[in-house]
Order: sequence, then structure tokens, then C-alpha cells
Amino acid sequence: MIKSHEFNTVREYNAFNDQETLHPLVSVIDLANAKPRSWDGARTIRIHYGMYAVFLKEIKCGDLIYGCNYYDYQEGTLVFAAPGQVMEVQTTGEVYQPKGHVLIFHPDLIHGTSLGKHILDYTFFGYQSHEALHLSERERQIIMDCLAKIRFELSQPIDKHSKKLIVSNIELFLDYCMRFYDRQFITREKVNHGLLQRFEELLNGYFGTEKPQTIGIPTVAYCAGELHLSANYFGDLIKKQTGKTAQEYIQAKVIDVAKERIFDLNKSVTQIAYELGFKYPQHFARLFKQKVGQSPNEYRMMN
Repeated sequence: MIKSHEFNTVREYNAFNDQETLHPLVSVIDLANAKPRSWDGARTIRIHYGMYAVFLKEIKCGDLIYGCNYYDYQEGTLVFAAPGQVMEVQTTGEVYQPKGHVLIFHPDLIHGTSLGKHILDYTFFGYQSHEALHLSERERQIIMDCLAKIRFELSQPIDKHSKKLIVSNIELFLDYCMRFYDRQFITREKVNHGLLQRFEELLNGYFGTEKPQTIGIPTVAYCAGELHLSANYFGDLIKKQTGKTAQEYIQAKVIDVAKERIFDLNKSVTQIAYELGFKYPQHFARLFKQKVGQSPNEYRMMN
């Protein structure tokens, strides 16, 4: 049995958790004070969010399906959701008391603010659940301090300073999350290095087939999907590991393969361009000159 919930306003989410609405566009909820979850016996809960949401879970409370992947909530992890995203929770159908904290805010809160201008920089809102942020105890305390500051502002009478202070504290909270993700990329370097190797093998295998001619040059989204990652997480990881964007890394591989094939004098530069996945040979020539400093024909003649 599948049960669906849709939350498009802060008031709706607060009512679901039996919480008072202190501000119409933002809320911080201690789930220990929310009403117990029963889901009316449903085993699969599908939740649609029309807002930004960050969940800090403190107990196991069901398996989460997000981005077509299962994620078993662990204590001290942060999961992020952006407007328009859908989560599924697998439960036993039994009543339980959730524990943890939720920060939820409507997009209208940040319009015209610094956070609104830079919200897309927080790419972890597009991560899949198995790419969640795992906090150390010290990091968890910092997160809790940020939530406490936001909750304090929500408890005060609304005045001309309220919006600026609330949004600034949310931005600080998200900046800390970005820092902690950078730390996680480093502490999981061995895992990430293995992923980089698989990325390289994926590209080598791709250009060793006829896929470029039928599909085209591999996109970042295609590579991320093949490696079972979200495009955002994959792109951030490659940037942290190599200093290049994933797109730049793919282009470098294209040029590397092109240099090798240019030495085959039985093939024209146009033929090589088509083999690499370019629809138009002039696009290949332009990229090659941009990256190498010479046109494909000049490179062939010089070498």
C-alpha cells in the first residue's frame, strides 16, 4: 500500500507534525516533539516537497528511497531536498516516534537575498540520498548551534530585521554544510580515487566502441548515471579530485583520443571528428585548437 503526502507550504508541514507556525516561510522542527508516525498502516510513503528541506536524523526510522536508490538512515546524517523532489520512505507499518531535526524553508523566503542569488551553488540539494553528509560529533554540534539560532529568531516578534537575520543564519548553516562536504570528499579519498579510476575506465571503454557515433560525446549526466551518482555530486567530486570540472575532464579525454587517431593518415580529420561523436567537424576543430593551440591538420603535419 502506497500513501502520498504533498507539502507545498510551511504551514502544511507544521500541521502534519503538530507544530505551531511561527513564520509562514520557514520552520525548524524537533521531531521528538512531533506526533508519532502511523502512516495508516502504509508500507511505502511517497512525499512531494515544494520547499527546501534539510533532515538531521538521529535514529533509524525506515529505509528511504531517493533518486531511485535506497538509503538506510544512519544517526548523524544530513539529507537535503529541493523544491520539486520526491522521497519515498519504506516502513514496517507500525507506529513510531521520529527523532531528529528538520529545517524547511519556502523559496519565497530567499527571493531578493544573497542566499537567493547563490542557492544553486549549494549543489548538495541535488545529491542522491546515498550521497548524504555524515557528520562528526563536533560537526553535529555546529549544525545544532545553527538550528538553535534560526529557532531563536523564529521565536522573536517579527520586525524589520527578522528576514535578514533568519536568511543569514540559513546561509551560514548551508556554508557549514558545504565545508563539511569538502571534508567528506577528503576523508573518503580512497573511495573517491576508485571512482576516478572507474570514470577513466568508463571513458576508455566508451571511445573503444561505436557509442560516440550513435550517442555522441559522453555527457556529465551520462557518466554520472553509469557510475550510479547524481550529476551534482559526481561533478563536485571530480572537481575536488582533479581540479577540473567533469566536462573539462571529458574534453581532455576527447583530445587525448583525437591526438592518437590523428596519426592514422588513412582517416581524414572530418572522419575522426565523426568517430569521436561530433555532429559537426568544425566543432571538433575549434575545441582541438582551443585545447592544443593548433588545428588538427597543423598538429598532424607538425608530428
